[in-house]
Amino acid sequence: MNGGYSGPPRLGVYSRALAQARLAYRSPDPTPVVPASTIGCVPEFVPPDFEVPLGLETSEFVLEPLGPEHNDQDYDAWTSSMEHIAATPGYPDGSWPREMTRDENRADLVRHADDFRNRKGFTYTVLDPASRDVIGCVYIYPVPHGDSDACALSWVRESRAHLDVPLWRAVAEWLSSDWPFGSVDYPPRA
Repeated sequence: MNGGYSGPPRLGVYSRALAQARLAYRSPDPTPVVPASTIGCVPEFVPPDFEVPLGLETSEFVLEPLGPEHNDQDYDAWTSSMEHIAATPGYPDGSWPREMTRDENRADLVRHADDFRNRKGFTYTVLDPASRDVIGCVYIYPVPHGDSDACALSWVRESRAHLDVPLWRAVAEWLSSDWPFGSVDYPPRA
């Protein structure tokens, strides 16, 4: 897929763990229609003619590309919820969340924005639709070795824990309907 790709800054370990665990995403619909993958046909993570979605909107949250402009709110969201995030499906090894400074977080957000711009991975901040407060994050990255086209992870801050399953469902459906992946590793929610 992407020669030499070692994963995004926050997800390198996770994407390898997900690939090893083969936590294949299955549509919430019991009779899913999974489109044929186009990933094997191109050297890029997504085909050159694929228009990457710039967001997703529901009545409960809005996704938009994550960037350094979200630094203060992003930092507050995850640092206030480290134990909650660590217990979220897909964060099994404890390497993130970890203590970081605001400057380290900003550098991380710059890397995610660069990945998005270069179409190597796609990270979205999850915002409250009314207040525009950061309530979580969604990551979509290639699986360097494995049977799936991509891996996805998401988290919500502890104070918005009730949105974890609705976010997972909305993102799972979005990945199935609007993205060119035949299979996505996305740890299911209970």
